[in-house]
Amino acid sequence: MAHHTPTSHLERARNQIAAGDMGRLAHVVLKAAEHNRGHWGGGWAEILEILRELPRQERLRLAGALAQRCQEFDEGSAGRRHALTLAAVVSRDLPDELFSVERLKQLDQLARQHSFWYGSRLEVLAEAELAAGRPLAPAVVAVLRRSALVAYRADHLTELAGKLTEPVLNVGEEWAERALQDAAGPDWQALLAHALTATASKPTAKWDKRAHEIIGALGPDRVRAAVLSWLTLVGRPRTFPLESGTAYEPDHNHAYDPYNANALRGLAWLVSLLPPHPGTPRTLGALVETSLRKVAGLGPRNPKVANAGVIALSRIDSEAALAELARLATRVTYKNTAKLLDTALQTRATALGLSREEIEELAVPGYGLTGVGHAEHRFGEVTALLDVHGTKTVLSWRNAAGKEVRSVPAAVRRDHAEELKELKTAAKDIDRMLSAQSERLDRQFLARRTWAYDVWRERYLDHPLVGTLARRLLWSVDGTSVGFADGEPRTLGGTPVKAGSEVTLWHPVGREPAEVVAWRDWLERHAITQPFKQAHREVYLLTDAERTTGTYSNRFAAHVVRQHQFNSLAAIRGWRNKLRLCVDDEAPPATRELPQWGLRAEYWIEGDGEEYGEDTTESGSYLRLRTDQVRFYPIDAPANSAHCYGGEYRMWLRDGADPVEPVPLTDIPPLVLSEVLRDVDLFVGVASVGNDPTWQDGGPGGRFQEYWTSYGFGELNQSAETRRALLERLIPRLAIADRCSIEGRFLHVKGERHTYKIHLGSGNILMTPNDQYLCIVPKASAAAPGTGYLPFEGDRTLAVVLSKATMLAKDTEITDPTILSQL
Repeated sequence: MAHHTPTSHLERARNQIAAGDMGRLAHVVLKAAEHNRGHWGGGWAEILEILRELPRQERLRLAGALAQRCQEFDEGSAGRRHALTLAAVVSRDLPDELFSVERLKQLDQLARQHSFWYGSRLEVLAEAELAAGRPLAPAVVAVLRRSALVAYRADHLTELAGKLTEPVLNVGEEWAERALQDAAGPDWQALLAHALTATASKPTAKWDKRAHEIIGALGPDRVRAAVLSWLTLVGRPRTFPLESGTAYEPDHNHAYDPYNANALRGLAWLVSLLPPHPGTPRTLGALVETSLRKVAGLGPRNPKVANAGVIALSRIDSEAALAELARLATRVTYKNTAKLLDTALQTRATALGLSREEIEELAVPGYGLTGVGHAEHRFGEVTALLDVHGTKTVLSWRNAAGKEVRSVPAAVRRDHAEELKELKTAAKDIDRMLSAQSERLDRQFLARRTWAYDVWRERYLDHPLVGTLARRLLWSVDGTSVGFADGEPRTLGGTPVKAGSEVTLWHPVGREPAEVVAWRDWLERHAITQPFKQAHREVYLLTDAERTTGTYSNRFAAHVVRQHQFNSLAAIRGWRNKLRLCVDDEAPPATRELPQWGLRAEYWIEGDGEEYGEDTTESGSYLRLRTDQVRFYPIDAPANSAHCYGGEYRMWLRDGADPVEPVPLTDIPPLVLSEVLRDVDLFVGVASVGNDPTWQDGGPGGRFQEYWTSYGFGELNQSAETRRALLERLIPRLAIADRCSIEGRFLHVKGERHTYKIHLGSGNILMTPNDQYLCIVPKASAAAPGTGYLPFEGDRTLAVVLSKATMLAKDTEITDPTILSQL
């Protein structure tokens, strides 16, 4: 809300000046400040101007009156702050002792803020300190710099901040304080100062030239060692906390200092100019991911820093940098950064005459593995064994006699500290890359990729890293289904397949049920846990209802999903989506483009609710969405859009063009239909409010009660049916098998206190008597205890169901008071 000083305040001030009554003048201007709530705009410029123009003796008397009034206000109050600020305005050449103590207290309070409202003119307190010949505390300098970055038409504040050159970075962030500590000498100071000038979207030739000069003066190795050590500290907790502002402000303690953020961009660009080094891409990749971590009320910490990291990686000509770009491309969901990554990979692919898919395949490093998923490293007489188990690396140790030892030998810690550190870092790199490659492979079903047999063996089956995933998947060689066993790809009957012309990734669509079941048995017989569902993958065939509707599917309509979780899942699965705001605006549906098929899939959604703060975040984005149809259009068809809070989707047409009709579902290839509907099932299955065990009251106003009940205990979807079939095979192996049975939609567990029914879709629980609801909130890291072999990874709900069953079978041993109170 804008605030304007009433004309009467200005007139009263002039009257008191004419009367020479500085005591009353102090009262008038403080009253005006209180009325204006410190928003020093509008007529305040005139009030401040007439106060500045007072003769020195009158200003001295006014300053004394303000000092007296200052004592009447409580510590930290707005009145005291106004008095000090007004005093600083009028006392530019007056004796400093009048306000020095109070001013320092006020500045000390200011140092704990993120920034201040530029209209409050608090910078005059700092100017008064500088005029008295005293330097400002580094934390105060930081506040002034941050405030100047967001100031509007406040030249005085921007000018002051520009004069504050010490310290070169803002204190409060661990990486910056380490840099200030390390950067002794003019050349290091010049490096940091140059990094701060990185305000453009990418470095210019002039910027690079100056950076090269600085690197030459310091030496590339010294620069790399220092800068990488600083960048590894980015994102750590602040060295001192900032006080939280209003309820509408984000928690700045979890965000980057915006002044220092420019320096981070510059440092990322700068290390990309150094000779390639394996530690550089790793550090830049971590910087990208850290910068995109979300802060409540703010969003990603700092996308500009993330983008600088991507640009830096794209400028490094090394396999490690290319691998990091490819890994990030599978992980990053923030639209602008993802686009930069895509451009960087496409540019590299074009330069090498390869496709985007090929560059991603070739970019995967071996990380020193000498066999598929295995490496040995000698440290004197000790051998370290690095083995990939599933999607995790395991380090083990053998002494000189070849005997396994449980921990890192002391001699290795003492004599090979750097090599040990590098080995542990490589293990973490492998874990990250394995996760990224698993997601990439899971998206290959719709990519229509085929490989020549020899290329497939090299890039997949025999690749030291990707091979650990590829050997747990099923493939088709010239139409013959194969799995990897006993050192070779083999048919169901065990015949080796050592040659072929075309290899594709196996998918259950179009397979005979008997073949699918046979491969499931084969996987179990060979104790192979697939990195994601393949043999057990859900297949979504066209239903009679969808044949009737013709051009759209209502199979996943009328659900209520958490918007931000839906948005993240959509991005991970390659969909584009725009967050719905509770404003008068339109948005397209969630879409997935399928260029290999010439199609665009759409999932129609709309915001739910209209109560700001109850149905939205503080920034106005909807907390929940309602879902509607799934449709398919030609990939080049004009975009559809609808109002954010609902209404009919319309196609945006230009120049009198005719609308493009949706493609009939009967014309959609079965593989495409199945994979798209599987994505949508995933979105609903994970993001539905029906999965929230704390919503038994139906959420805000109880208005979701009916939906929560119908979803949380209703018919099973396709993925839940897969879970049911798997549990029928798993339950007999469990230690609690005699207490468990599967009946319809539920896993029944007989405890001592009650019998419990765990829904196989949501994991929600009912108990005897009378199907009373039992709320158990699963931990974020819920694991399936004591199940032994599982045929695939990644089903968190399966883990939740099994962990709840294990707990409830021994319900007399439960100690959690929140659960006990319900039993």
